[in-house]
Amino acid sequence: MELLPYSFGEGALRIAFAAQQAPPRNNNTILWVVLAVIIILLIIGGTTYLFSHLLHNRFVRAQQIDSENILSLSREKAKQIESDAKGEAIQILKDAEVEIKKRRGELTREDDRLQKRRTELDLRIEKLEQRESNLNKRQSSLDKRANEIEKMSTKQLEELQKVAQMTTEEARQELISTVEKDARNDMARIIRQIEQEARAEGDKKAREIITTAIQRVASDQVSDITTSVVSLPSEEMKGRIVGRNGRNIRAFEQASNVDVIVDDTPEAVMISCFDPIRREIARRALERLVLDGRIHPANIEKVLNDEEKEMQKTIVEAGEQAAFDAGVVGLHPEIIKMLGRLKFRTSYGQNQLSHAVEVARLASVLASELGANVEVARLGALLHDLGKAMDHNTEGTHAKIGADFAKRYGVSKEAVNIIESHHHEVDQESLEAIIVESADAISGARPGARREDLELYIKRLKALEEIANSFKGVENSYAIQAGREIRIIVTPDEIDDLAATYLAKDIASQIEQTMQYPGQIKVTVIRETRAVDYAK
Repeated sequence: MELLPYSFGEGALRIAFAAQQAPPRNNNTILWVVLAVIIILLIIGGTTYLFSHLLHNRFVRAQQIDSENILSLSREKAKQIESDAKGEAIQILKDAEVEIKKRRGELTREDDRLQKRRTELDLRIEKLEQRESNLNKRQSSLDKRANEIEKMSTKQLEELQKVAQMTTEEARQELISTVEKDARNDMARIIRQIEQEARAEGDKKAREIITTAIQRVASDQVSDITTSVVSLPSEEMKGRIVGRNGRNIRAFEQASNVDVIVDDTPEAVMISCFDPIRREIARRALERLVLDGRIHPANIEKVLNDEEKEMQKTIVEAGEQAAFDAGVVGLHPEIIKMLGRLKFRTSYGQNQLSHAVEVARLASVLASELGANVEVARLGALLHDLGKAMDHNTEGTHAKIGADFAKRYGVSKEAVNIIESHHHEVDQESLEAIIVESADAISGARPGARREDLELYIKRLKALEEIANSFKGVENSYAIQAGREIRIIVTPDEIDDLAATYLAKDIASQIEQTMQYPGQIKVTVIRETRAVDYAK
């Protein structure tokens, strides 16, 4: 606003300069016009300046008034805050004084309580001191009486030793021996009682489980026995089998690798071979040749080849049927084939394939009754004698051979342990292994399952009696019930009741370690006590 007059002045000069540069007219007129314009401009500029100066002064005064109002408000707020702060400080001081008074009161009460407790403790200590002094007096009197009693006891002990003519140590030894004897008798009685109760309960439970298993399996009493006898329609057929100068029989024996025995047995010839498969092939081939009537080397070789192929099919079918009957699935074809070979293997007259299926059924029933793994028990039981199909041409026990073969074709570790441990050649690692061993014993020991040679039977009975007689204190021993039980009579002076219990356990352990037998053998120790006197 202050630059405005200068702008109007500059405009007037420019107009004057322009008028001077203009073409000459009436100079006085132009001059007066210029002057008039200048005067007007100056008047306008002065008026504008005065107006702007007036507005500026009013603005400044308004700003001053606003500043004074703000300052006055600030002072009032400051005073209000100060007064509030003073009030709060005063209230805090009052609260603090109240809290201090409260705390002082509590401390005073606590101090009074502690003082009271201190007084009570002092009284108790005084009473305890008085009681301790009384106890000391009583203890001194008790010590005196104890000394007197000890002197009296020593005197009485000396008098007892004189009367009994026995020292204290001798009496102690006598008492210990008497107590030991009584304790041994009580121990033997308790052991017998516990064993009888456990045996009765175990036998009852075992009979229930085994009876249930045998009833559910319900197999035949006598298994089929593979024969090597070939029946002939007439005696003339023997000559045709032998052939001219023995040509036919030699060709048959060379092609089949068996021995053909033509003796005086009417209308029959015998086929002898260690391998049951070859013996069965030869038997079937010879029966077919007898029926056909064309017995010559060329036909013999052809028939043997055909029967060998048929035998392989029969073996596979037998293995598959056995696995189906036992309820086992997923076996490798080689295991199926080897399992089928057991159809032509017997043990003590018992067919091994039928035995394997029977053991599998028994093991599954026992496992279900005892809460074990039924599938593992069934698989291990079916394959437990697998090694018997190849033990005639492989080194090692049938359990080890069968376990290695099963392991090679993907049988589970648990089933392999069952196969390998069912004759305790290795440790049994599962309950299923024990179940399969029991099922194997049940299948082999049941009536009619196996035949036993008379000589081996007598030898086993003698071995039982020799084991029993080898123990000290045994007077006589008798193997009874076809070797299922041995009764032992001991000398009562050498064997007491407790020793009789231990003797039965030792003899049973010795039998388990040195003999092989089906089922179990009962060991009974008999101790007879006699009291003898004479009337005079």
